[in-house]
Amino acid sequence: MSQTTLIIGNRNYSSWSLRAWLALEATGQDFDEVVIPLNQPETTTEILRWSPTGRVPALHTDKIVLWDSLAICEHLAETYPDANLWPADPVARAAARSVVAEMHSGFAALRKHMPMNLRASYPGVGREPGVDEDIARITAIWDECRTNHGTGGDLLFGRFTIADAFYAPVVSRFITYSVSPGASAGNYMDAVWAMPAMRDWAEKARAEPWSAERYDR
Repeated sequence: MSQTTLIIGNRNYSSWSLRAWLALEATGQDFDEVVIPLNQPETTTEILRWSPTGRVPALHTDKIVLWDSLAICEHLAETYPDANLWPADPVARAAARSVVAEMHSGFAALRKHMPMNLRASYPGVGREPGVDEDIARITAIWDECRTNHGTGGDLLFGRFTIADAFYAPVVSRFITYSVSPGASAGNYMDAVWAMPAMRDWAEKARAEPWSAERYDR
C-alpha cells in the first residue's frame, strides 16, 4: 500500500479533483485513491473523514495532510522536482503561477453555469451573463502562454505543468458545452484531450454509476 493517498470526488463532476490528480500522476509516483461520490446524502460526512473543509481533493501522506488543490500541486512540485511541474525558466514560471492563481480564484460565472460533466453534451447551454467574458479571458490566456512560452510542445508551457492541470477541466467544459475557441486555443484543447492521463480520467468518469441532479440538466 502506498504512503500517499489522494481523496477525490467522482470523476465526472469533480474539476478540482482532476487538477490534483493530473499533477500527482505526472510525478510518476505510486499512490492510492479514495473516490467519494458528490451530492449524495453521505458525501459531506465521508469527505470530513479525510478533509477538514469537507471538500475534495485532499492529499494524505505519512507526514502531512493537504486539502487545497493548489497547495497539493505546490507540495508535489517541491517533493518531486524531477517531475518539472513548474517551468524551469523564471519568467515562464512566474507566468505559469499567475495563470494558475487566476484559475484558482476566478471565472465564477463559468464555474456556476458550465459545471464539469464529462458524460454530457449540452451545446449552447450555460451562456449566462459573465460566461462569455470568462471564455474570452481563458482563451486569451491560452494564446498568450502558447505564444510566449509554448515552444517544445503543444501545452501551455510546451511540456506538461501545473498550469495544464488547472485548465484541463476547462477543456472538458468547452467540449461539453460546445465552446469553439480560435485555432490556437482549439489546438491546445486537442493536446490536453489527447493526454493519456486525461483520456484515462474521462474513460473512468463515463463508467461511474453515480449521478447528481445539480450537474445533470
